[in-house]
Amino acid sequence: MFQGPTARVLTGAAAAVAGLALATPAWAASGASLNPSHKGSTAANFQQECNDKRMAGRQADQDGWHFVLPGGPSAGGFASLSLTFNDGVSDVYIAIPDAHDAYPDAFYEAGGRQIHAYLFTPAGWTLKDGKAKVTEQAAFFNLSHTCAGTPSTPDPEPSTPAPTPSTPVDEPTPGPSEPPVDEPTETPSVPVDEPTPGPSEPGQEPSETPGTDPSAAPSTPAAGDEGGLPVTGAAAATIALVGLGLVGGGAAMVMMRRRKVTFTS
Repeated sequence: MFQGPTARVLTGAAAAVAGLALATPAWAASGASLNPSHKGSTAANFQQECNDKRMAGRQADQDGWHFVLPGGPSAGGFASLSLTFNDGVSDVYIAIPDAHDAYPDAFYEAGGRQIHAYLFTPAGWTLKDGKAKVTEQAAFFNLSHTCAGTPSTPDPEPSTPAPTPSTPVDEPTPGPSEPPVDEPTETPSVPVDEPTPGPSEPGQEPSETPGTDPSAAPSTPAAGDEGGLPVTGAAAATIALVGLGLVGGGAAMVMMRRRKVTFTS
């Protein structure tokens, strides 16, 4: 075994190697977070530097974002970034670099280190959070400055008048059908010759002739009604017959008298 100064040198060397073995994985997995004071920023309310020449490719309806890794050479440089934005409806996750998404991005070096990152997003988005992979060690990275764009206004769609709902018409519910009623056919009235009333016996009332309108015939008061008018038709006929009988009898007596006189002479 080694003793004295040699042993101490070997012990120190072993400790240094062990320390390197433990530290190396930590450097390889080093990450940095977005500065907490920059979370929740929009391009319009942050420090704007639209004269930055690297913002020249930005469209009018895009926001430009510039991120920077502070700390000097000990921080190394950006390997990648993962950023979270909100578009007003939902969260949007963007990776830098990514040549296949709809958000232009780029890294730029300074002093041999890749410490600048640029990103263009639709105007009006909010930066919520971010993570970065760095080649050395760094606790955080910053949003350096922005250049705000103007949110695009979608073309209004032609308004189509809403169809007016038709009001249903309540149709009457058919009820049970009634059988047709046969209306009586008018039969032309044939005038009926009314017989001439003959002489009636005294005390006998003339009977109504069938087919005559009872309302048209004179009403005969009922027998025994007091205060009614006398029946004159039967009395006149009776008087006429009696008169004719008397006249006929008188004529017969005159002719018999004449014959008697002639016979005597």
